[in-house]
Parts: sequence; C-alpha cells; structure tokens
Amino acid sequence: MTKPKLSGPRPMNVFVRPGSKAELACRSYAAGQKVRPKERPPDADVIAPGFRPRPGLNLHDQGGKIIRDLVYTNCFVGGNAWDPNDVQRINQNLKNAMTDQNLNNVLIQYFRGAANITTIFVPTSVKLPDKPSTISQPEVENLLKSLHEGGKLTEFDFPNTVFNFMLPRGTVLTIDDGSNEKKAADKEEKHSAPVEEEASSLEGLGGFHGSVHIGAVTLYYAVGVFSEGGNGIVAFDQPWKNVVATFYHELNEARTDADVEDNRVAWVNNEQPGEEIGDIPMTLSGGNLGKVMKEVPLANGSGTVPVQLMWSNGVSGPEGPIAVAHGATH
Repeated sequence: MTKPKLSGPRPMNVFVRPGSKAELACRSYAAGQKVRPKERPPDADVIAPGFRPRPGLNLHDQGGKIIRDLVYTNCFVGGNAWDPNDVQRINQNLKNAMTDQNLNNVLIQYFRGAANITTIFVPTSVKLPDKPSTISQPEVENLLKSLHEGGKLTEFDFPNTVFNFMLPRGTVLTIDDGSNEKKAADKEEKHSAPVEEEASSLEGLGGFHGSVHIGAVTLYYAVGVFSEGGNGIVAFDQPWKNVVATFYHELNEARTDADVEDNRVAWVNNEQPGEEIGDIPMTLSGGNLGKVMKEVPLANGSGTVPVQLMWSNGVSGPEGPIAVAHGATH
C-alpha cells in the first residue's frame, strides 16, 4: 500500500471550495498541524471586477521547477461511463483555455523572463478501468505508475507533461490511503499531521495535482471530479464546464509549482500554509464562486471558455484575460 504523503508543512496543492470541510482538512494537512478556518473576506472584496489589490498575498519565486512548454493529456477514468459529447467539450474547451493568448498573458509574468509559454494537448488512446465509486490519491498514483510500467506512456516527455485523470459522474475523490486501520493508528499515535478524513469531494474537494517517482523518473499528474450536485465544486450551469475550470486551475498550478509535493516549491505566497496561483482567488471569493469562476472570451473571437481566474502579481489580485502581458515578476 502506498502511504499518504505526510511530508510536513508545505503549500496547498488542492482545489477546494472556500469554507468547506475539505478546505480546512487540506489546510491542516499542508500545515502539518490543526489550523483554524480562514476568515472570510469582506463581501466588498470582490481587479476582476471588484477585488481590491492585495500585494501582501502576491506570489514569490522560491526557485522550484516550472514548466514553460507544457504538454498534457486527458485520461478519462471509466471511459464507458462518459458521454462522448462531454469528452469532446472538455477536450476542446480545456485546449482553448490553455492556448489562449490573452489568458496566457496573465501567466507569462511567472516564467522568469521567458518571451512566451506554450501548451500542447496530446490526445491519448489509453483505456482506463471501469468506473470506481471512490478513488484515493494513492490509487490515482498507482494507476499512473501502472500505465508507466506497462509502457503506455512512452510517447510523452515526462519532465514537461501533466497527466490529467478525469473522474466520471458520481466518483468520489479523497486524499487518504483508503485504510481505516491506518487512520486509527494515526489517531492513536497522535501524529502531528492529521489524517484528512474530511478531504473528500463530498466535502468540497474538486481536485489536486502532484507527482510520483519511479526510479529516476518523475511523473506529474492532476485529478479532478465531475462536479455536480453535492460532489466537487459546482460553479457553472453544466458539469463539463466545472471539469474544464477544475483542470485549468490544476494545470496552471502544476506548471508554476511542479514539485510542491516534494516541498521544492516555485511560485507560492507567504501565507502559512502557502497558496498557489489558483488557490488565492478561490479563498478571496469567500464562497461566491462566480467572482472567480467565469466564462471568458477567447482572444481569437471564437467564443467563450469556462475557467477559474488565476492570481496576478501584476494587479495583486485575480485577473481575467488581458491583451498585453505584464513584465516578469519576482
């Protein structure tokens, strides 16, 4: 059995609904100790439109790995459980968001003076298992390991690739090892880092990103739920839009803070625990997800795309698509 990654204090690497049980559990896990719920910001704190600048929350470059030229693929868990129309919408809209010039203009400030960043979506023919009722972080990681060990991922450039695991309707995601015995032992021994009993998609968890090591190889991944009803983070009128926004969040966090689980962080802020580029806007939304989860226009004029707005040091707040990029930040 894979053990949970109780690596002590480190930044958040999860997508959680503000004020949820999952948020508190994940903050405690990241901090390595019990923490109090974050104070909800005033309703007036609504730069996209309405947020006031908060330079004290700006991201700082800690020198960790970033991925300037990103490759990603979408692996649909329980393939037969998916509506082919949803698969097509998710693939196309996530690609549109990740390659949109005006959205990328917000991000370029974090890539250490690079003139541009690129994203390539590579479809995969990988067939994944039948629909699971629940899936835990170690189970996701074991699935990724099995694909690698079975030679299913040889076409990918691992240092620059994120493998997205899309969970089907109704599957519950957790960040634990799936072991009641392990939970009981942790409680009895009073480990400093609490087990995340409430860090599930039924309690506000939408997804997370991470990495696994196989010998000298590091594989990067993200996982997210099919958010609807009481499962995951529901912000849009159709579930596939929630999926696109979830993975837009996770891919941008993975590319600006790839090795967070090894505590070799890149872009995080100075809070305790630190927050990544997608976390700060969610926190400031105060539970009003419409402030940061929006359908925004594409630069090529072909329509709109559902995303979660990312944090911009350029305006010290969440920022939507812009025509002119900010200069490099530090």
